[in-house]
Amino acid sequence: MTSQGGPERESLAGILGGRKSALDASLPPLAFVLGWLIAGSSIAWGAVSAIGVAVVVGAVRLVRGDRARVVVVSLAAVIVAALIALHTGRAQDFFLIQLLSNVASALLWAASVVVRWPLLGVVVGLLLGQKTRWRKDPVLLRAYSRASLLWSCQYLLRVAVYLPLWWAGQLVALGVARTVLTWPLQALTIAVSGWVLYRSLPADHPGLRLAEK
Repeated sequence: MTSQGGPERESLAGILGGRKSALDASLPPLAFVLGWLIAGSSIAWGAVSAIGVAVVVGAVRLVRGDRARVVVVSLAAVIVAALIALHTGRAQDFFLIQLLSNVASALLWAASVVVRWPLLGVVVGLLLGQKTRWRKDPVLLRAYSRASLLWSCQYLLRVAVYLPLWWAGQLVALGVARTVLTWPLQALTIAVSGWVLYRSLPADHPGLRLAEK
């Protein structure tokens, strides 16, 4: 991305990556819904299907070079979600952890802006090896704050969709919403927040690597 008369600017999507991980994360919930449907509304078969797919996805991610700890945490989240649904006897409770995590994420990202530690800046700073030096630039701090608010809105949107569907027990709709609002929404959020981030910087601003001076 290049600003007229300014330096070449990196794509936020290129810095963050994660598209494959987001796509992988949507597969176990989809498997749960399909297993539940095929087995005649059986939560047990839905749980088996979700865990089975999660194991396969985890193995593929390990071969792909992902960190074992990240893969184990992802698998554990699917297992816990399945156990919750089995314990309550309500298939929609498989998505309860996802719902609560989005509530927490929305609040956390919004709070990070309020306390002037926007999480997008924290994440990008770590990925670029800058730690927290980006906070020394008020312009960059303001840009990260604006972009971080979009990430909070992403989680709020998920909550606004998931909550009524979970409350009404609409499992199939939850599965569809979980798929649509995972990697497609994340890709859109990265693209729009990247645009807002760079739009908030003056044309002659060095960009995200300013703090490396």
